Amino acid sequence: MSWEKKGLIFTVDGNHEWNKTHAQCPVVDVVDDKVWRIYYATRNAKSQSQISYIEVEAGNPENILYKHSEYLFDFGKLGTFDESGLMPSSIVTDGTTKYLYYIGWNVKKHVPYHNSIGLAKSTDNGKTFTRMFEGSIMPSTYLEPYFTGTSYVIKEEGVWRMWYLSCTKWEIINEIPEPFYHLKYAESKNGIDWERQGTVAIDFKTLTEGGIASASVLKEDNIYKMWYAYRDIEGYRDRVSKSFRIGYAESHDGISWQRLDDKIGIDLSKEGWDNFMMSYPNVIHYKNKKYMFYNGNGFGQSGFGYAIQN
Repeated sequence: MSWEKKGLIFTVDGNHEWNKTHAQCPVVDVVDDKVWRIYYATRNAKSQSQISYIEVEAGNPENILYKHSEYLFDFGKLGTFDESGLMPSSIVTDGTTKYLYYIGWNVKKHVPYHNSIGLAKSTDNGKTFTRMFEGSIMPSTYLEPYFTGTSYVIKEEGVWRMWYLSCTKWEIINEIPEPFYHLKYAESKNGIDWERQGTVAIDFKTLTEGGIASASVLKEDNIYKMWYAYRDIEGYRDRVSKSFRIGYAESHDGISWQRLDDKIGIDLSKEGWDNFMMSYPNVIHYKNKKYMFYNGNGFGQSGFGYAIQN
C-alpha cells in the first residue's frame, strides 16, 4: 500500500481564548456526500484542551466550508475526570443519535496528568453535544490502575467494539515521569458499559517502544485494518528518530492482530509541518478511496493534514 500526501489543511487562528494553539486528534464524521465534519482538540493559554470542529467538502477536504467559533462543551466539574481538558477520540452514529467518545484530562501530583474516556451525545446530527455522565465510562480499575485514553469505537452486528489506549506503568526517565501505554480491546452491549478482559490488541514490539495510541479501524473483505501511532520510551519529544510514527496492523477477528508497520506506505516528509512527527491517524473510506487525517509536528501544534490511498 502507499499513500499520497495532500498536505496540511488546518491550523487554529488563535482568535478565541480557547483556541490559542494546536489542532490535535482529528476525528472525521462523514455527514453526507457534501460535507465532512472534523472534530479536533485545541488548547487555551493554559494548555488546556477543548473540542471544536470544522466542516470540509466531502472528498476535497482542503476546501474548508465552515469553522465553528465555539467549543462543544465545557470542562467537567471540579474533581471530575475531565476537569482539566477534553479531546475527541471517536464518533459513532446510531440511529438519530451521534455518540462522541472523548478523552478527559485531570492533573495529578506526582505524574503530570491522568486520562479517562468520556461520552457525549448529539441529537442534532453532530452540531452540538452534551456530556452524558459526570464520570468516565472507562475509569481506572484494580486491573488497569493507571489510565485509559484514545479510543476507537464501532457498532457491528449489535456489538459495540472498542480499541483503546491503556497505560501499563509510569517510570522516571531522565528525571521525568514517562507513561507506557499500548492498545487493548473491549466490548459492550450498549456503548456505555464495557467488558474489559485485559485483551491486548497491539503490544510493544521492541524493548525501546513506550507508547501506542489512537487506533483507527476499518473492515475490508473480512479483514480488520488498523492504523495507530507509536513512539519510543524516551526522546520522542526532541529526537526525530524516536518520535511518533504511524503504524499498521491486520486481524481476522478484530481481537488478535499482526503488526505490519513496514507496510504502512507513509513516512515523515523531508521538510515542512510533518517532517519530525506523524501521529493520531483517523482513516475513513469514501468512494473507493481511503483518506487518512493525521497530526504532524508538535503533537498537533502544526495542525492536521491528510493523505489519500486509492
